[in-house]
Amino acid sequence: MNISSIVVQTKPEYLEEVLKDIKECEVCDYHLHDDKGRIIITIEGESVKEELEKLHVIEAIPHVIAADMQMAYSEDELDKHIEVLDNSDAVPKVLNDENIDPSKIVYNGDLKKKDLEGFAKQFDEVK
Repeated sequence: MNISSIVVQTKPEYLEEVLKDIKECEVCDYHLHDDKGRIIITIEGESVKEELEKLHVIEAIPHVIAADMQMAYSEDELDKHIEVLDNSDAVPKVLNDENIDPSKIVYNGDLKKKDLEGFAKQFDEVK
């Protein structure tokens, strides 16, 4: 099970409307808010992909300016991924291959350009 906290931002004049929509949307749990339009919620999911789908529901609520994950916890997934990391080489095989064309090496570290849903799908498929 994955649990993530989300900070939702709206304008103060839309706070009550956004709070109502958040409480009725059934993809998150409301916790608290302030008069500046900041709302704290949590979402749960069986996978990163499911959490991202729920985050997209929150982002689509009218008058939501931003909805950003602040903290995430994954009990089962984390254990699986740690096991994969523990059983793998520290350096990917492609970086040890002297015959590979460096232009063919794909860098996956830039989250600004990353397809997060595609990444989540790939992350969820790690065995």
